[in-house]
Order: sequence, then C-alpha cells, then structure tokens
Amino acid sequence: MNYVKFTPISIKGHPELNEKWIQDRIADDPQILGLQGEVILKARERTQPKAGRLDLLLQDADASRRYEVEIQLGATDESHLVRTIEYWDIERKRHPEHDHVAVIIAEDITSRFLNVISLFNGVFPLIAIQMKCLKLEESYGLVFTTVLDLFARGLVDDDEDVQEVATRDYWESKGTKKTVGIADQILEFARTLDPTLEMKYNKFYIGIAKQDKPFNFLTFRPKKKSTQFGVKLKYSQELNDELENAALDVMEYDSRHGYYRIRLKPGDYDKHAENLSKIIEHSFRSNNYL
Repeated sequence: MNYVKFTPISIKGHPELNEKWIQDRIADDPQILGLQGEVILKARERTQPKAGRLDLLLQDADASRRYEVEIQLGATDESHLVRTIEYWDIERKRHPEHDHVAVIIAEDITSRFLNVISLFNGVFPLIAIQMKCLKLEESYGLVFTTVLDLFARGLVDDDEDVQEVATRDYWESKGTKKTVGIADQILEFARTLDPTLEMKYNKFYIGIAKQDKPFNFLTFRPKKKSTQFGVKLKYSQELNDELENAALDVMEYDSRHGYYRIRLKPGDYDKHAENLSKIIEHSFRSNNYL
C-alpha cells in the first residue's frame, strides 16, 4: 500500500484555478458535494431578478428538492451568506412546488462564522460545506466536508396535541379494513421490541405511541388497496439499494421529515417479513430516545 502526500493549496490565491473551475467540477459530478441522495445539475449562473446570478442550482433525481448553491473562494463572510439566503428565497418563491435548501460553500468557514450561520439553520434549511483543494504533482483534487447539515427535525407530528384525534372505526369506515390490518401486523412485530407500543389514530395518519406519548418512528396512511408505510431512518444509498433489491415498492424518500415511504398491499408483510422486520428494528433503535 503506497502512501502519497497531498499539498493543500488556496484556490483564491492560485494563478490558474478559479471559481469557474470549481463550478465545472461540481457540474460534471454533483455527487462530490455529499448531498443526500442522487443529485443532478439543473442550472448554472442562473439569473436572479435584480440580484445577480446563482452559481449552481441542483436538484435531487426525483425533482422534489432543489439546492441553491453559492461558492466563495477564501473565507466566507456576511455578504456571501446574505446572497445565499436571498437566492434561496427567490427560488423558493419562484417554484413553491419544490423543497428548497440553501447551500453555502467556502474554502474556510471559521468557527465564529459557523456559530452565526448555525443560528439561521433552525429558521430555514441551510447547509454549509467547507472546500479544500489538494495538489499531487501536477494534478488537483477537491474535498468537500459538510460542517453544518440540515436542522434535525423531530419525528413527524410530535406535537400530537394539535392533531385531530380519530378512531379505528374512522379509518375502517373508509373501506380500509384490510389495509389497516397491515398496520396491525407491523405493530405486532414492533411490540416484540417494546410491548408498550400501541396504535395512535389521527385524522390524516396512524402513528405509534409509547406509554401514551407520541413515538412516530413508524407511520401508516391506509388507502383502499394499500397502505403507505413510513419508517423513520436517515437516508443511505446502501439501505435504498437493499430495499429495492428486496422488490419492495419504495416511494420517494421524505427528506423533509426523514422517512422512507413504502407502499404495502395485503399479503406484502408476510412476503417481506424478514426485510421489513430488519428496518423496523433499525428505526426503533435509532429513534428510541424516550
């Protein structure tokens, strides 16, 4: 195994490398930023009304989320942050049908400035990425490190007291008796992990309660022919591939709340019990903070 030493360099002070070169590298392979899921290039140098140009507009492969990306050479500053927020705000108003995330990239994000932008992270979705350029002989490479990720949201509808309470009869009256039964099968397995778990019926979904407190690591939205089964788990390509290889009907990942959505029909739980049990237990262990 050969060890090689890379030399870190400043792009801002480099006579040949520049911001356009960075844009080219990201445009060629947006995955190098390490953003969640599969990300593609939507536009570059996108004109903003009375506000200049957005460096890069990226979006995830299913087109549900867009990333407004601003790049700065050297250390980031207040004006760069304001510009990033401004472009994010313009794009989200232009296209409200998408989720939008502001992404700020700089060679140096100081701890002081990181503290400042952390304050904004709970107000609107913001990601901060520190960029390093490395040289080996006559070759150059880029390393992107996320220093501030999206604000971690709680389990969906943890503010349960504002939800309109429903009953099992309410759901079964919609002609969903068989698909509500899928939730029963899943809960039966979940109770092997914690016997205190119980179903919590709400008007728009069925959740899980633990000792009378919301614990929605699993959610259900029964329809007449199937149930939309939600599992609270951080996205990973490995898990995504595993679910698809198991021939499960995986819907788009709910990146806003952090749920995998799986469409289950009557009989599917028995057919996929091993794979479903595995992800249910994984979710329970990951979210069991009560």
